[in-house]
Amino acid sequence: MCIAREQTTPKFLRINRLWSLMFDQLKRLFGSDSTQDQTTAAPQRDERDCLKQWTSESLDGRRVDIFVPSGNVPPSAVVLFLHGHGRIMLNDNTVFSNLFQQHGLAAVCPDGGHSWWLDVICEDFHPEITPQNWLLDSVVPFIEQRFGVQPPQIPLLGISMGGQGVLQLAFRQASNFPIAAAISPAVDFFQLYGSGIPLDTMFPDAEAARQATVVLNLHPLAWPRHQFFCCDPQDHEWFDGAARLGMKLSSSGILHERDLETTGGGHSWEYFNRMAQICMKHIMDSLRKLEQP
Repeated sequence: MCIAREQTTPKFLRINRLWSLMFDQLKRLFGSDSTQDQTTAAPQRDERDCLKQWTSESLDGRRVDIFVPSGNVPPSAVVLFLHGHGRIMLNDNTVFSNLFQQHGLAAVCPDGGHSWWLDVICEDFHPEITPQNWLLDSVVPFIEQRFGVQPPQIPLLGISMGGQGVLQLAFRQASNFPIAAAISPAVDFFQLYGSGIPLDTMFPDAEAARQATVVLNLHPLAWPRHQFFCCDPQDHEWFDGAARLGMKLSSSGILHERDLETTGGGHSWEYFNRMAQICMKHIMDSLRKLEQP
C-alpha cells in the first residue's frame, strides 16, 4: 500500500504542475482580472456622463431643455426635438444624449404640453399662441441667439406626438426645415378625438381633426428634401397611419426615406432608442448634403 501511495503522489503533483503551467499561459494570452491589470487599463467613460451636458431654462414661461456637447468646437447644427404626449424629454436618455455628444450636435427640447405641436390653438398650451407659431417665433430665435445657428441648420427630430409634429412643421416650412426625422409619428391623431384629452378642445369633431393631419396637407412642390420616418409594425395604434403616409408620399412623387419593417418593442422607448442611431445617421448625412454645392 505504501509503494502504491509513493507512486501515485508524484503523478498527482505532475498533473497539478501541468495545469498550473497551462493556466499561467492562458493568463498571459488573455489577461487577468487582477487589481494591477484593472488599474493599468484605460479608464472607461461612463455612458451617463453625457447627461451632465443638459441644462434646463424657461422660455416664455415654458421649460426648455438644452444639450451642449462637451469640447472646444461649437456645434454647427442644433437638433430641435419635439416630445410625445407623455412629455418625456431626453435629458435622462443616455442613448440620444450619447449620440448628440458623438456627433457634436447641440439639442433643444421645448415642453409643448399636450398640444400636438399643431398650428391650432390649444388651451392647454396657450390661449392665443399656437404651438407651431411658438416654435417659429420663440424657440427658433432662441436657438439663433444662443448658438448662432439658423435654419436650415436646425434638423427636426420627434417621437410619437412630436414625430407627427416635426412632419407638420417640415411640410409647412420646407425651405427652413429640410431635415426631419420622425420616430413612430402619430399621424392619425384624430383617432384619439373624444378620449378626454386636450385634443377634444382643439377641434369641433374628429373629421375636423382628420383634416389637419399631415397626410391631407401635403404639397407636391413644397416638401422637406431630407425626410425620414419609421414605425414598428407591432405599433398597432400608429403603424397604419405611417404606412398610409408612405403610400401618399410615393404616389405624389415626393422623395423620402422610411423604415416600416424594423421591429422591436412596439410603441415604446425600447423601439425609440433602437431607431435613435438610424435617425442620427439620417440627420448627419442630410447636413453634409446641405453643405454640398
